[in-house]
Amino acid sequence: MFRHQKELQFEVKVEGPDPMLARQIQEVLGGQFGEMTVMMQYLFQGFNCRGEEKYKDMLMDIGTEEIGHVEMLCSLISQLLDGASPEDQAEVAKDPATAAIMGGINPQHLLVSGLGAMPTNSNGVPWNGAYIVASGNLLADMRSNLHAESQGRLQVARLYHMTKDEGVRKTFRKMLARDRYHQYQWLAAIEELEEKKGIVVPASFPPEAEQEAQQEAYEFWSLSEGDASSEGRWATGSAPDGSGEFVYIAEPVPKGQAPNPPVPATELHHDLDEKKVQK
Repeated sequence: MFRHQKELQFEVKVEGPDPMLARQIQEVLGGQFGEMTVMMQYLFQGFNCRGEEKYKDMLMDIGTEEIGHVEMLCSLISQLLDGASPEDQAEVAKDPATAAIMGGINPQHLLVSGLGAMPTNSNGVPWNGAYIVASGNLLADMRSNLHAESQGRLQVARLYHMTKDEGVRKTFRKMLARDRYHQYQWLAAIEELEEKKGIVVPASFPPEAEQEAQQEAYEFWSLSEGDASSEGRWATGSAPDGSGEFVYIAEPVPKGQAPNPPVPATELHHDLDEKKVQK
């Protein structure tokens, strides 16, 4: 059960209208790494969670918090659009550089939403459910969550420097702090799960089950010009789980055969010369 409370998690109060910033903020609302994505990702992971109750509870706690963050951003965007008009868009277009970079005010804020936020990114592309990850594997999902929070916090940090509005910045600082905590949280969950199951996903398919492919788990293949990649931790020393030693392959060679598929039936109209292909 979900219950809406009228008060926002944190205060949202802007100093003045800024339709262009409202367009930019759409990215951290409805973009690939926006609040809509983490909200749906954590909720679906929680809905589908089986096993230890603490993980389900934690996912539902954070997913529900993210619903509040979506509402905060919607309020922020709406406040930045208050007082916007078609005349504002014409004014922006007078500056060729700004018009070229920003394209002016998002016309959908005027034409579609009536000065409200939308479930889209900063270019008006609708939010997509394919952005979310809910695999049913806790460690895989927690790592995806860490990635999502890292990218989301990065984008909010960039937005922070795009405005001097102290009210907007105050909201961003609260979001940045919560996103920092969420990174701590996912790191703690990942560490706990790795201690229980090991660092490789899925743990239910152990290395020994790879049989004759075992050596492939430790080889770094140098497939680009230069040898700088040999200096990395991934190229020498023990694997993180201690199961083997890394080997740097400076000049890797193919281990498989060249594919030679048969010519399709003529009814497929492939226009191939069968005699030449067979040669």
